Amino acid sequence: MAHTVFIDGEAGTTGLQIRERLEGRRDIEILSIDPARRKDADARAELLNAADAVVLCLPDDAAKEAVAMIENPAVRVVDASTAHRVAPGWTYGFPELSKDQRQAIRASKRVANPGCYPTGFIALVRPLVEAGLIPADFPLTVNAISGYSGGGKGLIAEFEEQGARDVFRAYGLPLAHKHLPEMQAYTGLAHPPVFAPSVGRYAQGMLVEAPLQLWALPRKPAPSDLHVALEAHYAGETFVEVASGAECAELQATRAGAAGHVQALDPEALNGTNRMRLFVFGNAQTGQARLIALLDNLGKGASGAAVQNLNLMLGLDEDAGL
Repeated sequence: MAHTVFIDGEAGTTGLQIRERLEGRRDIEILSIDPARRKDADARAELLNAADAVVLCLPDDAAKEAVAMIENPAVRVVDASTAHRVAPGWTYGFPELSKDQRQAIRASKRVANPGCYPTGFIALVRPLVEAGLIPADFPLTVNAISGYSGGGKGLIAEFEEQGARDVFRAYGLPLAHKHLPEMQAYTGLAHPPVFAPSVGRYAQGMLVEAPLQLWALPRKPAPSDLHVALEAHYAGETFVEVASGAECAELQATRAGAAGHVQALDPEALNGTNRMRLFVFGNAQTGQARLIALLDNLGKGASGAAVQNLNLMLGLDEDAGL
C-alpha cells in the first residue's frame, strides 16, 4: 500500500519540485488541499494529521505553527524551513553527515532538511574536523554563489519579471545569516565561519567554497591529505562524490575560460539532480587550498534532499524518485 504524503506549501518553489519528484511513484500517494481552503486551518490540520508523512515548505513561523497542529503521533515530518535545524528533538537531514546519520533519519519522526549553503560547507569541512586536520577552534571562511531561485518567489520575480540586471549580488553583509547556526553545529566548529554568500544572474545551481591556509593549521596538512580524508568519508555514497585527484589536478592546469574548466565548475552543472561533487585544489608550495562543493540549490540543497530524507523515514529505497 502506498504511503500518503502531504506537502504543506506545495505551491512554492521547493514544494513544486518535491511534488515533481514524487508524482508518478506507486509507493507514494500525494494528498493535496483544496486550493479554495488553502488558508483554512481546519482543512490543513486534517491533512497534517491524516498523512503518513508531511513535508513543510513554509516560512519559519508557519512551519512551527504547522508542527504544533500535528496531534497524530504517527505522522513523520520533514521540515524544509530553517525553523528546526538546530532544535532539540529534531534530526538533521544530511544522511552523509556521519556513519550513524542515515539510521538516525530512518528512526526519526522529525527531520530538519539542511540549508543549501550549509550542505556544501558541512560536506567539505566536517570530515576534516573529524580527521583532526582542521581544529574545531580554527577560523574559517565560506564564499558561495547561488542562482536567484534560492531567494524564493520574491527574488525570482525580481530577476525574471522586474528585470533585475545584477550579474553578481553580494548579501549577508551584517554577518548574521540564518544558516550560520547549522554551519557551526554540524561541522563541530567552536565559532561560526565568516559567511560571504552571493547571487548570480542565473536561476539555480551553486558553488560553495572554503579556502584554507594550510600552513596555519597545526598539522600543516598537504592538499592530498584533505583529499584522502574526504574520499574516505564519502566512500560508497550515491549522491556525494569527491572528484579524483587527477581531475582536480587537470582542472588546476586548465587555463581560465577553457572548456574543461567551465564544464566541471559550472554552478549549473548538477541542476535537476540530487548529486553533489566536492573538489580539492591546493598548492603545496604556498601551503594553501580551496575546497569547493558543487550542487543544485533546489536539488541536494532543498527538494532532492527532502525526498531522500522522506524515502529513508518511510523505509523506501533511498534513491527512489531521485
